[in-house]
Amino acid sequence: MSRILAVHAHPDDIETLCAATLALLAARGHHITIATMTAGDCGSVEMTLEETAKVRRQEAAMAAALIGADYIGAAFGDLCVFNDDPSRRWTTELVRAARPDIVITAAPADYHPDHEATSVLVRDALFASSVPNYKTGPERALNAIPHLYFMDPIEGRDRAGKPIEPEFAVDVTQYFDKKCAMLAAHASQRNWVLKQHGIDDYMGAMQQWTAKRGRLFGVSYAEGFRQYTGTPYPRTKLLQELVGGALLLP
Repeated sequence: MSRILAVHAHPDDIETLCAATLALLAARGHHITIATMTAGDCGSVEMTLEETAKVRRQEAAMAAALIGADYIGAAFGDLCVFNDDPSRRWTTELVRAARPDIVITAAPADYHPDHEATSVLVRDALFASSVPNYKTGPERALNAIPHLYFMDPIEGRDRAGKPIEPEFAVDVTQYFDKKCAMLAAHASQRNWVLKQHGIDDYMGAMQQWTAKRGRLFGVSYAEGFRQYTGTPYPRTKLLQELVGGALLLP
């Protein structure tokens, strides 16, 4: 059994981008932890910060429970994720507590500043996670740096609208209904996504995106990934091996 940690900025980011892959891995007996750097406290037009954070943490926990995953929510505020020393130490402690073999996180280039900051924090936290003298809390340092993967950016584009192609994808057709159920747990987001993004049907937008990735690889639904293999991060294709026959290559 492998341990997989998925980290993104806000509740519902992971559900939009890689929940079906996590469902596949969970069904094969691997341990899944889902973490968000914020509680998405700005994501409401009706509730206060505190009310929104409470609701969205509950929604995230319900979504994770659908695949038997643990959920961890950080205390950072929306639009308050930065690559600074306290944030890096918190993220490193998160990694040490989860003790993952694989970490899947946000794309380095994306439309949202919290997404990009999350990507940098997680990348650097993995580097620090195996350094014993980098003190963070009670968790002990890891023996080795975990494998690191990036999800697609939202809509597969960077801030300037340039497409970012996946290195590989996972055929998630069999687990697409589970992905939909997980995203549906985030019911509070319908009005917010309509206001901020002009999208009236956030579930439909996710379905269209996952189908678009699927068409790129000749299947009904797919989720895209890229592996980070910079020195000294692992270069063996662990996630690709774990998804087995669901692996899709260009």
